[in-house]
Amino acid sequence: MQLARVIGNVVATTKDPGLVGHKLLVLQPLSPARAVAGEPLVAVDSVGAGTGEEVFFVRGREASFPFLPDVVPTDASITGICDYWPTDDVDASPVPRTRRRRGSQG
Repeated sequence: MQLARVIGNVVATTKDPGLVGHKLLVLQPLSPARAVAGEPLVAVDSVGAGTGEEVFFVRGREASFPFLPDVVPTDASITGICDYWPTDDVDASPVPRTRRRRGSQG
């Protein structure tokens, strides 16, 4: 699971039949210190989250599990609303990401 803040919603007049009746939200992934940690993404809401709330979300195959037995074609879904998490013992600076080149040793 990852943390994110809901920053908007998506209105789709045409979508896959498996998504009909499900809300799509725009998420901004966050670090444990609430710093921006990646690019925004769209996720299917399974818990009734709203704009401004901090949520847990999952990616990959597990993203469709909250909707079983329905088949929902999604790569990301919101699985929980976070009421509170302390950040007193967490470094507020974002973790730097390094990119490896193909064939590099390390």
